[in-house]
Amino acid sequence: MNTTTHRAIVRDGTDVRVLERPTPRPGPGELLVAPEVAGLCGTDLQMLRGLRDDPAPVIGHEGIATVVEAGPGTDASLAPGTRVVVNPTHPTDDSFLLGHGVDGLLQERVLLPASAVGGGLVIPLPTTPEPELAALLEPLAVVRYALSALAVDRPGSLLVHGDGTIGHLAVRAARHWLGPSVRVLQVHHTEAGRAWSADGAVAADHLLLHGDDNAGLIREVAGSEPLAVLLATPRDATLDCLHSTLATGVAAMTVDLLGGLPPGASTPYLPGADLVGIRAANRAGLPEPPHVTTLTATTGGTVRLLGHRGVGNGHLRAAAEELTRHPERYREVVTHTADLTEAARIMAHLARRGDRVVDGRRLVKLAVRVHPPRHALEA
Repeated sequence: MNTTTHRAIVRDGTDVRVLERPTPRPGPGELLVAPEVAGLCGTDLQMLRGLRDDPAPVIGHEGIATVVEAGPGTDASLAPGTRVVVNPTHPTDDSFLLGHGVDGLLQERVLLPASAVGGGLVIPLPTTPEPELAALLEPLAVVRYALSALAVDRPGSLLVHGDGTIGHLAVRAARHWLGPSVRVLQVHHTEAGRAWSADGAVAADHLLLHGDDNAGLIREVAGSEPLAVLLATPRDATLDCLHSTLATGVAAMTVDLLGGLPPGASTPYLPGADLVGIRAANRAGLPEPPHVTTLTATTGGTVRLLGHRGVGNGHLRAAAEELTRHPERYREVVTHTADLTEAARIMAHLARRGDRVVDGRRLVKLAVRVHPPRHALEA
C-alpha cells in the first residue's frame, strides 16, 4: 500500500466514487487507524440521498479498526496493532461526530482527533466478533442502550416500529436483554419488509404492517403489563408511528424516540410536550440512568418518554460481547458484503433510488470490507 495516500469512498452530492486521498500523520494525542469492516446505516442513506446536510465527504461511523500509528502523548493501551471500536458521538464536543461532522470509516486510513482520543471514545477490544458482524457493533450498542432503558419498567411486551437494521437487531436481542418471556411485535413500513422478516430464522411474535388497524392486537398483547416501545424509524416517520402507538390507548407504556424528530415536533396525544427536548436530554450514554419524562396522554394512559443520541462505551462493550458469544442470532441481518469498489457502486445505486433493493435482494445491512483482519499496518 502507498503510505502517502489511501483509498476512500467519497461522496459529492449523489455521486459516489473511490478516490485516492492524502494519508495524514497523527499529531499529539491523535491516532491513525485502519478500518477493517464498516457498516452503512440509515442516516448514511439519508446523507447519500441529500436528506441531511452533514458535511463529511467520507461517511461511516460503524465498525472496527486497528491502530496504525499513535501520536505523542496517547495512552499505551492504544498502541499500534490494537483493535478498537470508535464511539462516534462525543458527549461534549459538537465538532466530533464520526462520519457526519468529521470523515468516517469508509476509507483505508482515518485520523482520530485528540478530543475523541482524550475523551475516551477509542475503545480497545480484547475480543472481536466475526468480521462482517463488526458492522453491527454500533447499531447493536444503540439497541442495548434502548432496551436497558426500557427494561426498567419490566415490560411484558416490546413494540418495535421499523424494519431496518435497528429494528431487526432489537427483535433478536429482546429476549436476551428484556427477559425470556417478553412478547415482541414488529411494525413494518412495507409488505416487502414484512415478507423478509417472515422468511428469517428469527422473527417477532407478531409481524405487523404500518397503516393497518393494529390497535386491538397491541392492546391484547400488552394486557395489563407495561408496554415498551422502540421507534426505530427515519426522522420523517417517527411522529406518525408515535401517534399510532399512543392512539392504542395502552394504559402504561415507555417510548424510546430513537428515530429522531423534525424541529417543533408535537402530538395531540401529549399536549405541550417538548418531544425534541426530551429526545435530546440523553447523549452518548449520559446521564446515567437516562432522563425519562412521565406524562399523561389524552387517552388517560401513562406515557414515559425518552430518547438518545449516541451510546456510552459500556453499550459498545456489551454489544461486542453479545456478537462474539451469539453470532447466530445476528448473521442474517448482514445481507450484503462488499469491498470498497463494490460498496461505492452499491451506495451510488442507493443514492439514486428510494428503495433498498440491491442486486435483486433487500438490503438490511451492508458490511464493507475496508481491510482484511490484521492487515499489514505500515503507516
